[in-house]
Amino acid sequence: QVQLVESGGGLVQPGGSLRLSCAASGSIFSIHAMGWYRQAPEKQRETVAAITSGGRINYADSVKGRFTISRDNAKNTVYLQMNSLKPEDTAVYYCKVVVVTATLAHMEYWGKGTLVTVSS
Repeated sequence: QVQLVESGGGLVQPGGSLRLSCAASGSIFSIHAMGWYRQAPEKQRETVAAITSGGRINYADSVKGRFTISRDNAKNTVYLQMNSLKPEDTAVYYCKVVVVTATLAHMEYWGKGTLVTVSS
């Protein structure tokens, strides 16, 4: 079993910054990919940013140039630095990790989510 602990959400004014963290622990042989997703009220969950073990990164067009995803492989942790936040960034942010097990199976795990509210 794998546990994900997210932190860093909160209330911030437009133009402000927040840094989200997601630490994975448990039965991890290796981590293939880590990413951040968000779901605003009455909207579908969408990909914000993702990073593979090889360092390939993808961003949603809406956050390019403002958000930066990074990972610390030694700590099994992924970060999302969010700058120039806008009210439309308000959502619950979820961490997802694709873990490679000892039997080389790929398993997805989701965090419980952390709320980011951008408002004056």
